[in-house]
Amino acid sequence: MSPAIAGAHGFRVNNAGHLEIGGVDALALARDFGTPLHVLDEERLRANCREYRDTLAEAYGPNARAIFASKACCTIATCQIAHQEGLGIDVASGGELHTALRAGVPARDLYFHGNNKTLDEVEYGLRTGVGRCVVDNEHEFDLLETVTARLDTTADILLRLTPGIEPHTHQAIRTGGVDSKFGFGMLDGAAYRAVVRASRMPRVRLRGLHAHIGSQVCDLEPFRMSAAALVDFAARIRDELDVTVEELNLGGGLGIRYVPADEPPRIADFVRALAGVVTARLGAHRLSHPRLFLEPGRSIVGSAGVTLYTVGAVKSIPGVRTYVSVDGGMFENPRPALYGAQYEAVAAARAADAATDTVAVAGRCCESGDVLIWEARLPPVRSGDLLAVFGTGAYTYSMASNYNRFPRPAVVLAGHGRGRCVVERETYDDLLRKDVSL
Repeated sequence: MSPAIAGAHGFRVNNAGHLEIGGVDALALARDFGTPLHVLDEERLRANCREYRDTLAEAYGPNARAIFASKACCTIATCQIAHQEGLGIDVASGGELHTALRAGVPARDLYFHGNNKTLDEVEYGLRTGVGRCVVDNEHEFDLLETVTARLDTTADILLRLTPGIEPHTHQAIRTGGVDSKFGFGMLDGAAYRAVVRASRMPRVRLRGLHAHIGSQVCDLEPFRMSAAALVDFAARIRDELDVTVEELNLGGGLGIRYVPADEPPRIADFVRALAGVVTARLGAHRLSHPRLFLEPGRSIVGSAGVTLYTVGAVKSIPGVRTYVSVDGGMFENPRPALYGAQYEAVAAARAADAATDTVAVAGRCCESGDVLIWEARLPPVRSGDLLAVFGTGAYTYSMASNYNRFPRPAVVLAGHGRGRCVVERETYDDLLRKDVSL
């Protein structure tokens, strides 16, 4: 039943049988803002921020903070909301840094990531006064030496470490294993050597350690292992190098529910598990409590997102499948094409109707692989119907492109019974704005 699908994702079906998002009828959102349309439930987004913030304070104390991994959905509005709820902002490029600054987030609340920052980006970060620069490799040490000398300044850094832990998730979003482009390896001695180098750099202040093992992880054990490994490493460098770790950043990666097979832990359970491991290991090593950070992205914004589509062509191939084509596709959500991401959908105007048909929800790009959902359970669908796909708040808009010269969709914040456009829909003229005629 479609109502069960909507309810499983935390959304209401109103008395007219229509899907509601943030107290707004989905049909009204489509009418007012067009489709395809990325919609964020503002209260859900804020509630997820608060659950991280409040549970960290309860489980670890005031010396802890959640940091929004903005790459999941980097807009001025999402950065503003995270900051308003007391979170820092993780940025992974000059563009994300610029967005957060334009959102009014103080530079000291920004944590600058990235495995191949450019010289210009490092200089931009240091000139604006980012709170922490997360050093990913030896090349970034070289860049910091150059830029800090040029600007006659210092840099507060964390070292990104790879603990050799590979969680059960798609290979494309595992980041903490031995074979990773990210970070200094803990198992091959690179992390230890990085601590030595950082300690000897006169314009660098080593504040702490960082690790992020992957994304869409629904098992707590790899997170516990990574947290324990970081604390153990902190004890080792204290004992052998007399280096004190003031900050411990455990990254993010908690999964969300996309389909019934996904069974992620609750945010509060995730936070308590990691705080518990850190506290226990600190006690075992007689280490003072460092400041503790988590960097959630998907688990803050993912479940708050719904994408609305208008159905166009419906093609039935007897004995094979029915293709229901929508006005979006891989240009605005590349995740299914990139790594087989799965979603659930409902017919927004008939969300109370029984799901009797199994169809493929196809995008409109000129690629056979542009299928958003291969086996969607829906009531009979007709051209002109409105479909709603759940769990699209993370890594959809932020990964969107202009493939086939499709304009990217608008982003709307829905809350308290009204919708507000926070990213305007692109126009055809926007697509040509940087083109130069011969």
